[in-house]
Amino acid sequence: MTIILKKLLKCALPCLLLPICLAQEWPTRPIKLIVPFPAGGPTDLVAREAANIIREDFKQAVVVDNKPGGNGVIGHGVLAKSPPDGYTLGLVLITVAVAPHLGAVPFDTFKDFSPITNLIAMTPIVVANNQAPFNNLSELIAYAKANPHKLSFGTPGVATMPHLAAELLQLQSGIKMTHIPYKGATQQMQDLMAGVTLLDFQSSLVLALPQLKAEKIKALAVFSEKRTAQLPLVPTAKESGFNDLTIAPWFGIGAPAGVSSDIIQKLHSSLVKGFNGHDVQERFANIGASIQTNKSPQEFNLYIKSEFDRWGKVIKTADIKSE
Repeated sequence: MTIILKKLLKCALPCLLLPICLAQEWPTRPIKLIVPFPAGGPTDLVAREAANIIREDFKQAVVVDNKPGGNGVIGHGVLAKSPPDGYTLGLVLITVAVAPHLGAVPFDTFKDFSPITNLIAMTPIVVANNQAPFNNLSELIAYAKANPHKLSFGTPGVATMPHLAAELLQLQSGIKMTHIPYKGATQQMQDLMAGVTLLDFQSSLVLALPQLKAEKIKALAVFSEKRTAQLPLVPTAKESGFNDLTIAPWFGIGAPAGVSSDIIQKLHSSLVKGFNGHDVQERFANIGASIQTNKSPQEFNLYIKSEFDRWGKVIKTADIKSE
């Protein structure tokens, strides 16, 4: 029996060690990075920075694959169903914390992904037409209370981060405004400047900053933890008395569930080091974004859970329905 057992172990050992060997050899071929939004936006900037870091550190090609649709739902669904071999990664956005509260989605936020690390947080901002009769959040609240439902605000769509920020502001202040969802941030900015709307919520400074510098619109507040260096005179919502209006549209990276923990840790170390480099920090600071990496994949997972719980409550309380 002993001789037979030894022979069986000898045969089985290579099979048992195969996952370890594969993790040690990884990567031996190009890696695909799924981006759940079209090329050209902030998500694409983050993805291409991540791709460059992985490419340089692991000496393998990284192919960015844009899979837009459903406000990020389609791309996340593709990532969730990809082979867990370490050769398909994807941007994991706040979509995974919001979309499941609005209806059926092709992924399970807590079973289908291997979170690696958060990467950056954008700076959400509320801006107004120059002719609007308010210049800060306090004046906005007073005007909206005196004119319930008459003040229209634009966002890039239902249940987007700017829309959730606007709903949270209304819940905390007791005001009632009228939501005008757009297909994207560009048209809503044009309508704001034209006076079609007086108020506008943006998830980042990318479109707002050039118009603010040209004095074509005015800023009321940012929803970030601290003031942004690009607009040092614009207060945070917290400074205006709204302690729970700190919002961070975030862009992380993950893999399908089941990827080797060794591969996940290698990617975590690479991306955290890369994104905290001075040049990368400076590039994202120029568009009003801050580096928000995690100490571990587990910490990122806990952050996703906290965001899932937070926005689930807002969606339920505000009775937000998907389009």
